[in-house]
Amino acid sequence: MDGRNSFSTYLRSIRDDVARGMSTEHTHRPALKGLIEDVGDDVVATNEPRRVAAGAPDFAVTRDTTYGPRILGHIEAKDVGADLAEVQESEQLSRYRASLPNLVLTDYLEFRWYVDGSLRLAARLGALDATGRVVPVPGGHAAVEELLAAFLGHTPPPIRSPRELAQRMARVTHLLRNAVLATLAAAAFRPLQDLRQAFAEVLLPDLTDEEFADLFAQTVAYGLFAARVNHAGPAAFTRGQAGREIPRSNPFLRRLFGAIAGAEFDDAPFVGFVDDVAQLLSEADLGSILADFGRRTRREDPVVHFYETFLAAYDPELRETRGVYYTPEPVVSYIVSSVDEVLRTGFALREGLADTSKVTAEVSRGDRSELIEVPKVLVLDPACGTGTFLYTVVDRIRETFKATGNAGRWRSFVREELLARLYGFELLMPPYAVAHLKLGLALAGMDLPEEDRADWGYALGPDERLGVYLTNSLEEAIRRSDLLMGAYLSEEANAAAAIKRELPILVIIGNPPTPGTLPTGANGSRGWYMTTTALMARRWASGIRNGSRTTTSSSFVSLSGASSAQAWECSHSSPITATSITRPSVGCVSNYCSHSRTSPC
Repeated sequence: MDGRNSFSTYLRSIRDDVARGMSTEHTHRPALKGLIEDVGDDVVATNEPRRVAAGAPDFAVTRDTTYGPRILGHIEAKDVGADLAEVQESEQLSRYRASLPNLVLTDYLEFRWYVDGSLRLAARLGALDATGRVVPVPGGHAAVEELLAAFLGHTPPPIRSPRELAQRMARVTHLLRNAVLATLAAAAFRPLQDLRQAFAEVLLPDLTDEEFADLFAQTVAYGLFAARVNHAGPAAFTRGQAGREIPRSNPFLRRLFGAIAGAEFDDAPFVGFVDDVAQLLSEADLGSILADFGRRTRREDPVVHFYETFLAAYDPELRETRGVYYTPEPVVSYIVSSVDEVLRTGFALREGLADTSKVTAEVSRGDRSELIEVPKVLVLDPACGTGTFLYTVVDRIRETFKATGNAGRWRSFVREELLARLYGFELLMPPYAVAHLKLGLALAGMDLPEEDRADWGYALGPDERLGVYLTNSLEEAIRRSDLLMGAYLSEEANAAAAIKRELPILVIIGNPPTPGTLPTGANGSRGWYMTTTALMARRWASGIRNGSRTTTSSSFVSLSGASSAQAWECSHSSPITATSITRPSVGCVSNYCSHSRTSPC
């Protein structure tokens, strides 16, 4: 059908439906779908009522490609005669304009095209006369055809900076969160309800629907980001590939995305927004975005700065309540360097964090226990967030090797020593996903100049995982769940519980976030971040495991970061040493001396 006939047929359909006096905005959607598909070249305009009910725009316009449908833009339709100037200022359209880069708003007669939230073009095909009849507007056909052609042909420039990617992803993820919340409220998708129940049963029993929607939406965004970083080959990156491209070093997230990428989630009311995030990442220039990874100024680290910039654009209040503020790189480096020095001088470990001395630990093997050798230098960040402290430990150890030119031994050290000595616990899933991404990139040498990566890069094997676990640091017994994803959560948390119970952790390090409205753990530990380091340090300092004495030495090193650094040392002459840096406004979190059983605060 040629363009003029398409517009004439469309306007006649709108006119006839309005003349009958019983039409609503839904009545005209088939006509609008037909017009868009006639004007566009091989495009599909999809109107899915379930997704609209979940907070999505009325139409998603796509074009099929070799790699699957590509989203071109979205259309929001209001009833004939609606005041679009007023509608565009509504809460709903403000969200859509802030989140969707290519959007048309229409009352079926007037069309407004927005690019990145700004009005680009407006055109009118028809109008209501004084009697309420639909009449054509002179020149309207050509003007609307030009607008729709521009809308369907719009291609945004590739995203090349972490800030731009974070802000663009935040907008779509915000819509995803709202759609997930609406889906939960309507009980419209059983797999989502099961996943929410699994998190409540195993990890966060007081989790509200709002908190879960936020957790799920952010995890989807960061998980897709991690999968996109691992994507290779000419095919466009899509949601369907994410389950296979999440690194095997993060088994829980890989399982979660195996479900999200599966056929069952094709029917989720919110899945269009998941696909929007995947497409945004597919079209981003990841090479440019990751080019500055690992620069010595934390603000230039695109992985973690991505996370912080994302939250600032996604929900500034959430950033406040979660205590998400990075520890400045000089503070992190000082803390890690101090630990390294204390290990060398106070514990007679000549290589500090890189020392290969061994101790024995009693571990469970089903219904029996056995003694195994483990590195003496076991490092734990009990509130690891995005993994910055653990990354800096890796970097410090690597620099020790580089100082001696010992590249030939680096890979075997990573495989046999490094992976077995680094542990991190995190209760919130989004920073947990980012921590895995950051550490995986660091081990691959992506934070080094390209010419150094062949010598200092390490590719994790299919059976190797990073020691960062999704868990509550203060819990011992982990609740079981009959739900599949709940079983995966239990498996993850129980692995962390075994580390807490059995391994003689020597170094406790990190920077617990400021307390706020944090989720409650299964043991009721709201605000657990601020007490974790103190309680765990005292547990290991006194050599107690589940109320019984072990042979573990009571020597330990416990450091935690702060906005201003203040060093403390045990005043006793014995080599048993505790060193800490704390946030003065909160008090000493982990300044615990095993001699005096008191804090120097």
